[in-house]
Amino acid sequence: MTANRKPRVLVTREVFDETLDYLRQHCEVIDNQGDRPYAPEALGKALAACDGLMCSLTDRVDAALLAAAPNLKAVANIAVGYNNIDVTACTVRGVMATNTPGVLDDSTADLAWTLMLGAARRITEVERRVRTGEWTGWRLKQWLGVDVHHATLGIIGMGRIGQAIARRAVGFDMKVIYHNRKPIQPELERKANASYVAFDALLAQSDFIVLQVPYSPATHHLIGAAQLVKMKPSAILINSTRGGVVDDAALIAALKNGTIRAAGLDVYENEPKLNPEFLALDNVVLAPHVGSSTEATRQAMAMLAAKNLVAALKGETPPNLLNPEALRG
Repeated sequence: MTANRKPRVLVTREVFDETLDYLRQHCEVIDNQGDRPYAPEALGKALAACDGLMCSLTDRVDAALLAAAPNLKAVANIAVGYNNIDVTACTVRGVMATNTPGVLDDSTADLAWTLMLGAARRITEVERRVRTGEWTGWRLKQWLGVDVHHATLGIIGMGRIGQAIARRAVGFDMKVIYHNRKPIQPELERKANASYVAFDALLAQSDFIVLQVPYSPATHHLIGAAQLVKMKPSAILINSTRGGVVDDAALIAALKNGTIRAAGLDVYENEPKLNPEFLALDNVVLAPHVGSSTEATRQAMAMLAAKNLVAALKGETPPNLLNPEALRG
């Protein structure tokens, strides 16, 4: 930052007042507290004279946007995932890109468990029955669910959030297995009480399967028709990571024909325009991408993004830099 001018930053979506106060101590801030999403062309125009960008997962940062923002030095994503950012394009232009890992691990793990328990005990389905007056009294075989305790939990993607999900399984006396690109360190396995298995073995053995991998071309439709048929008919699938990791059309077919028992979803392909066939199914719990949505966690995410951005614009290395190669130019 120069002594005679504060850098100008654009904040693309509504954030907390504390976040804006911090940014304004260091920057000239263009905010969007009205929370009207920018169309791509409008975002490019708004960024034309900006040095920094604080964005959300709804904002696409690609080569075309970067070309419209010649002064841009840093992009701070308010998310741990960053499939909305073309990191390679940022690196080519010497633009630092950052994310917000760590601060949302526990909240996101809690949400995965919410979906798991909700799907196992059919909570959204039975709540609708109560609200519509269909519940007329207790019956022994009414709306039977399945037990979570003593079941086998399979986690695909054993990073920080996957490990947090696994640690919560101890209280349910579950067997935990996982698949990752490579096994995690033995001491981390012990803390998570988890054992590494091959991908197909996890699909075949698990009563509950939780997806916690980042979205990328390599994980696009990681779970599709071919994988769903390898699961137990009693299996419950949880996607609390990113839309596109699951082939939603294949999942709908599997839920309709009993290939698997149920699913719990926080993310979807083409969200928020999810496949409308999900809405007609009783055996799926649907949440609107709220994995990290607690007040404390979202505040921490926004502030971490702000600190990443300010550090970058001061000429420092941001704490969560995704592309250190950008500094070499």
